[in-house]
Amino acid sequence: MLAKDGALSFDVNAQTKRPINAAIQFSTQDINTARLSFKLTKDGVPLPLSAVVGKLVLSMADGSRFIRPVTLVNKPEGLAEYILAADEIRHYGAVKAELVLYYTNGQALSIHKFGFNIEQSLIDQDIVPVAEYYIDDFETLRGQINDLYDDVVATVAEIEAKFEDLDNVETKAGAQEKVDAHAGNTDVHVTTEEKAEWDAKESTAGAQAKVTAHANDTVKHVTNEERSAWNSKETTSGAQLKSDEALRQAKEYVSNYQKRRITEDTGLPLISLKDTSGSILESITNNGLGQGTFYAIASSRDLPNTRSFRGMYHMTDASNGKATYGWVYATDYANNIYTNYLNNNVWSGWRRVITDADANVTWKYPTPGNGWVQYASTDGSTHTLRYTKDAGGVVEILGSISGGAIGANVTAFTLLPEYFPAQSMHFIGVASSVGTPGVPQYHRTYISTDGRVCVQSCSNTANPNEFITFGFRFRAKV
Repeated sequence: MLAKDGALSFDVNAQTKRPINAAIQFSTQDINTARLSFKLTKDGVPLPLSAVVGKLVLSMADGSRFIRPVTLVNKPEGLAEYILAADEIRHYGAVKAELVLYYTNGQALSIHKFGFNIEQSLIDQDIVPVAEYYIDDFETLRGQINDLYDDVVATVAEIEAKFEDLDNVETKAGAQEKVDAHAGNTDVHVTTEEKAEWDAKESTAGAQAKVTAHANDTVKHVTNEERSAWNSKETTSGAQLKSDEALRQAKEYVSNYQKRRITEDTGLPLISLKDTSGSILESITNNGLGQGTFYAIASSRDLPNTRSFRGMYHMTDASNGKATYGWVYATDYANNIYTNYLNNNVWSGWRRVITDADANVTWKYPTPGNGWVQYASTDGSTHTLRYTKDAGGVVEILGSISGGAIGANVTAFTLLPEYFPAQSMHFIGVASSVGTPGVPQYHRTYISTDGRVCVQSCSNTANPNEFITFGFRFRAKV
């Protein structure tokens, strides 16, 4: 059977208990489907329901009252149920209920009081249930009759009070007289002209809006900060005094200015060399004594690494219009710093300045090919294949690989162009000893001028590609 089940568990004891407001809610449309299921226990075990009649007392929100028997589902397990009838479910609102057991030997038990709710369905919104009473004994019937008598007496008294009020109702003639007197009272009425005059007056809200708009008008008003700023501005006489003093100091500076400049007036370098066949050092020497800035484009014949340079120089001890001693300090576009020194007409040669940043090398991680893969050590040691180049141009290759093809021209991996060697190189490294226990093994590796790294041979003929390790250093050609 289809039902909307509300489960309740009660333990029978003599302790004082408040009524339970169960979280059960039915609808007025739950016709013959609203079921209350009871599980009864005593002292922690099921309460037997043999030789017993169970009755459920329902007190509805509108005053209706029903007393009907419950169904004993499983007597040994103390299980019972009650399905609300169609004439009960339509009484919506909060329902108070009590389950009572009557034994054939004359004993009776009030199991527990509890409450639940019946919600009015939308389809029943215009239906008002009539109070109903279902009685199953004479004493209850007599009590209901007495209650009805009291209701009738109260209703009669209310009607009598209303008839007394009818004696005080105003007559039509009296009402008209009062209306006429009110219409002629000029103290409480205003003329059309007075109303028009009052309607034309400014409202409190309108006046406040105008005052607020005026107060917020920054064009007509100035702030304290603006007033202070204007007061602190220079006067005409004060500005003239400062202008005269500036002119005086300028004239004094010009009369004592330094004759030798380090740049042109436009800010351009004093010496600029754009002819790639020229010599920036000769230009500096020929400029004689003093100091200044210079600029030279890439490929000038006496600049290091054929890079474009910017720099400064300071020359002393001129002979025949040429400097004899001095120094040059310059940087290229890669932010490398170089110095050169002129000693008795002889340049010492460019020297690169090593900075803290040069100590931080950048590692490259190539991807092996031709079957070679990154070697993974069984003891967890790091053997990452990688290579780098220090500030001196020295390339270092570290790490281990395994599993690939061995051959004179079989490329294991390739270096980037700036890491190519100045000439082809051969190295001997450690190889795996698996299969040849107790005998150290080695491999021969070739690095070409185009950056190809090839494992050419291995002394371990049993497992030649089990483990190949690199630890090589060489100078790059760039």
